[in-house]
Amino acid sequence: MTSKPEPVADERLTGAHDLALSALHEITAPDTVGPPAGYTTEDDGAVSLRFHTRLSGYPGWFWTVSVAVVDEAEPTVLEVELLPGDGALLAPDWVPWATRLAEYQAAQEAAAHADDELDEDEDESDDDESDDDDVDDDEPKPRFHAGDLDGVDIDELDADHAVDHDADDDDDDAADDEDIDEGERSY
Repeated sequence: MTSKPEPVADERLTGAHDLALSALHEITAPDTVGPPAGYTTEDDGAVSLRFHTRLSGYPGWFWTVSVAVVDEAEPTVLEVELLPGDGALLAPDWVPWATRLAEYQAAQEAAAHADDELDEDEDESDDDESDDDDVDDDEPKPRFHAGDLDGVDIDELDADHAVDHDADDDDDDAADDEDIDEGERSY
């Protein structure tokens, strides 16, 4: 198997940095364009000049300006774009909404099925413990959870963990009244 020879780059194109920068400055601010980063020669003879990008959030990306000579005229710009280099940070592949929704619904259904199985196991263990006189069926069963719910610690909402804040407020009010009485006496 013979390898295809590399296309020879036209020196007018590899040196067309001013033309490429002029095209880039039409679509982006000059401070977003870094120094030259080489070029690649395309099969059709066009040359893609690369420049480092200074855009935050685009590490490893390059401003790329494709230039060519058409009908032996002066070099001209074919295309200007921002392209990723090797190891560039890329967005994940796009997944259609219908697919994501179906996956979410399947996960919710699996979680509900797992909860049902857990409830059945609890019911079976409750039947075994029903022979004991010490078991109070009216007591709520503890539920385990994965933490907060919309920024609210749901353990605070559990009746077993509730604190009588009114009693604390009454004690604070009584202490405040005592301070006021003592303050009035000192005048």
